Amino acid sequence: MNNHPCNNENRGPRGYAAHENFAHPYSGKTGGATQGWASPGQATYGRGRSFRRPKYNVPLNIAETESAYEVYVYALGFEKENIKITVGDDQLHISGTRPVDEENPPVFSRQEFPVRTFERVIGLNETVDKAAITARQSDGVLIVTLPKTTEAQTPAQEISVE
Repeated sequence: MNNHPCNNENRGPRGYAAHENFAHPYSGKTGGATQGWASPGQATYGRGRSFRRPKYNVPLNIAETESAYEVYVYALGFEKENIKITVGDDQLHISGTRPVDEENPPVFSRQEFPVRTFERVIGLNETVDKAAITARQSDGVLIVTLPKTTEAQTPAQEISVE
């Protein structure tokens, strides 16, 4: 009898060898002989290391202008009254909630956006004037303006080489 880990007796689900790192095609779980199964909501990368990622979250873009950073949060379907923005510990916290009919919850064949809640946290540095942050909503997109401090707005100075 062949004791090689790739023989048919040592194969795991869906025919993968016990030592191979594989992703279960339906559950999102990963496994292998040395790392075991990742807990729900985790994905693996590399050789058995894992990271936690939110199940569903809103996408965002951050643009930079001369005087500010603009954070575009694509929180479609979330009313501005249900969105909370706070600044603390050099982090910008953006979260939102919305009611969902519990008797008739939505049924998706594929879901890429949150239904009830979302939360995003963005690290801030000393170039942001935290006291002057503003927010507005336009066409379902939340736009948070992070003004730069006056020191950060100073244009780069070119120095000639002699």
